[in-house]
Amino acid sequence: MAPPTPLLAVRGSDGTVLLRGPPNCEKNADFQRDPRQSRYVAFSKDGTLFAWCNGEKVTVVKVADGSQVRSFDLPKTAMLAFSPLNTVLATWQVYSKTQENPQGDANLQLWDLQTGTCLKALYHKKVQGWCPSWSDDEKIAVRSVNNELHFFENNDFSTIANKLHLQKVSEFVLSPGSQPSKVAVYVPGSKGAPSFVRLYQYPNFGGPTCALANKSFFKADRVTMLWNKKATAVLVQASIEVDKTGASYYGEQTLHYLATNGETSAVQLQKNGPIYDVAWSPSSTEFCVVYGFMPAKATVYNLKCDPVFDFGTGPRNAVYYSPQGHILVLAGFGNLRGQMEVWDVKKWKQVSKPQAPDSTHFAWCPDGEHVVTSTCAPRLRVSNGYKIWHYTGTVLYKQDTPTGTELWETVWQPFPDGTFPERPVKYQAAPSELGSTESKPAQAYRPPALRNKPVTASSKLVSRGGPGVRFFSSVGKVHQILINALEPQSDPSPASSAQPEVSCGDPETDKKIKNVKKKLKAIDELKALQATGKPIQKNQLEKMEKEAQLMKELEDLQLVV
Repeated sequence: MAPPTPLLAVRGSDGTVLLRGPPNCEKNADFQRDPRQSRYVAFSKDGTLFAWCNGEKVTVVKVADGSQVRSFDLPKTAMLAFSPLNTVLATWQVYSKTQENPQGDANLQLWDLQTGTCLKALYHKKVQGWCPSWSDDEKIAVRSVNNELHFFENNDFSTIANKLHLQKVSEFVLSPGSQPSKVAVYVPGSKGAPSFVRLYQYPNFGGPTCALANKSFFKADRVTMLWNKKATAVLVQASIEVDKTGASYYGEQTLHYLATNGETSAVQLQKNGPIYDVAWSPSSTEFCVVYGFMPAKATVYNLKCDPVFDFGTGPRNAVYYSPQGHILVLAGFGNLRGQMEVWDVKKWKQVSKPQAPDSTHFAWCPDGEHVVTSTCAPRLRVSNGYKIWHYTGTVLYKQDTPTGTELWETVWQPFPDGTFPERPVKYQAAPSELGSTESKPAQAYRPPALRNKPVTASSKLVSRGGPGVRFFSSVGKVHQILINALEPQSDPSPASSAQPEVSCGDPETDKKIKNVKKKLKAIDELKALQATGKPIQKNQLEKMEKEAQLMKELEDLQLVV
């Protein structure tokens, strides 16, 4: 039996549509395009149901034939999600209150998809953590309420089956997979006490001695916790907003490992700087980290937190494993140029190196053969559209959004594990009329006044921040490229890599140029952090707003002679 063809949901200012996926995106005859602007779309975990809210109602349909399952009159709905077995649909709207109704209405509803009745209406004022977390078998559901975790069993939300109360639980993540369910909880430090993360197995919440693992650490304003697929270990990325040593403008990050067998460790990274992205391999035995000041390093670690493979340095801030775990993609999106490095994980061999400039979204197709890259609003208001790629670097399909419309989101239809078996990795580019986009060496930027003139020492621009660093405009597009080539994967010998600083002949001007480049480098690092979705403080934003002024100052200084 041939495997199914994944669908791609496309949401934009001109409506919502389901398309038949790779290699070409054709209209799905079973789904009628909704021309109204949708606020949110979601597939069920098994991919059999699709739901969207369009400012008038919430609609749920079967993906197989487009037939309607349920429709709810909920015009204010902003978020929605399915429970793992499609029993419950959760909807959330922005909390509001009036003088006539000072308490406001419950803004989180849980709906029985079989009967269409509301199982429970709850209050959840913040969008963060709005949706309950279910175990895969739906025997347990958990939500955070006033620094407590409330556990419900068998979708009975009228009775709290268990509570986990610590000093101030601010984050939690329920483990994936089957029973017994486990939960990772984070409690921020206070009054000189360290922050900590603990792992518990439901329902054993008797105290610290009942914890499966415990890891304490300082320097943490917030954390991101990531379970592996087999629910045997958790990675904790801890961040502090302000680096008191002054080494970094945007705080400090650390990475910690906790296993359900009690083992804990701090992951020792091999380069200073921010942690841009962390991802578990679907095998649950390895994880990859992208980190360090640009050009960033990428390293794969095993469960002992020992390095397994180092990819060297490059312009990257994201990592994506294929659903089968046999291919890994390192990418540089946001304020970077969209370079992707595709690697065969078993042979540690590079497959391709395509480029997807201005991309704001990347996602693997469930088949493990294709990916989608999208340029979406509001991140970028121009050049919206999406491309379907084969991992060998070939563009198979391209769709540009018509002028006057915006693309907001592209989402692959998910499938149960095992639907698409792993295939041997190919190294020869897949055939396509659109061809590939292998990256080419970048040419050095020259101001208009110096073009068509001989290159002299005084007219050369000096890169700020070393290889791989570029100037960017405020919308994330490349504004100036100050280098001829990116840093190679392996570090060259000192003799071959040494590049003398170009002098304009005036020591005072040289000093000013060096000072401006230092400020611009700091702005580049801030933008790299911003590209990962992490918050930027007000004083940091003020520094970023001075980029154009600094760029003009640098150009003027280098044109003095």
